[in-house]
Amino acid sequence: MSNKKENFARFGMAAKGAVYSLIGVLTALAAFGQGGQQTGSKGAMQYLAQQSYGQILLVILGLGLLGYVFWRMYQVFANPKGFEDNLKGYGKRVAFFISGLIYAGFSFYAFKLAFGSSSGSSSSMMGSLMSGSNGDTIAIIIGAGMAIKAIYDLYRAYSNKFREEVEEAGMDREAQKLLINAGKVGHTARGVVIGLMAYLTLSSGLSSGNKISTTTDAFSYIQNEFGSIALGIVAIGLVAYGVYMFIKAKYPAISVKSLR
Repeated sequence: MSNKKENFARFGMAAKGAVYSLIGVLTALAAFGQGGQQTGSKGAMQYLAQQSYGQILLVILGLGLLGYVFWRMYQVFANPKGFEDNLKGYGKRVAFFISGLIYAGFSFYAFKLAFGSSSGSSSSMMGSLMSGSNGDTIAIIIGAGMAIKAIYDLYRAYSNKFREEVEEAGMDREAQKLLINAGKVGHTARGVVIGLMAYLTLSSGLSSGNKISTTTDAFSYIQNEFGSIALGIVAIGLVAYGVYMFIKAKYPAISVKSLR
């Protein structure tokens, strides 16, 4: 793969890291009473839109997220890691495809905000879909998918495979230690947040509430049930996940070696 395409993929990882870092910082500040706000990806972009040079920042972020979409789609269609044609292999590629679609949506939203529009047909379309007769079924399916993702993140945080991948990447010892620690903390925090989103979404679907829970819903649940300190710890964990993505973007041996 050409260096330009590889750099585009690495730019995408850095953009994803920036989004998570901003979500974590804003939510941690809110948890500790220092301003900020409980927010998810779209809220973080709305915050950027209100800053000086916000339009430029959003355009850069939108382009970066397109790089992440490119990376995911390359994993799906080029299959650089050689996933086998079985249930496990197809499952991973489907997960990559869904991830790509999600970040394509975030990229589109960043561009819409940059050029003066925050409303979109996607949210209204989802609202219409969820209000239909199959809304509860859709909520249950999405909630189950979230639960699987949460379990995978927690597995990723503590599996020996994760450590082996880092140790085999040819990084120096200090960089390895930082990546492993940031990855563990970050994947744990993300697993907790997505797990709570899954729980709230499944609960809604099973009670015919037909609501897809968001990151902000998970943050509110943590604060209401466990307090602001717990929310702050989880938010800092999301900042660690952002740092993890920055490190992956910097070291091609761990980030995009499969694209070569």
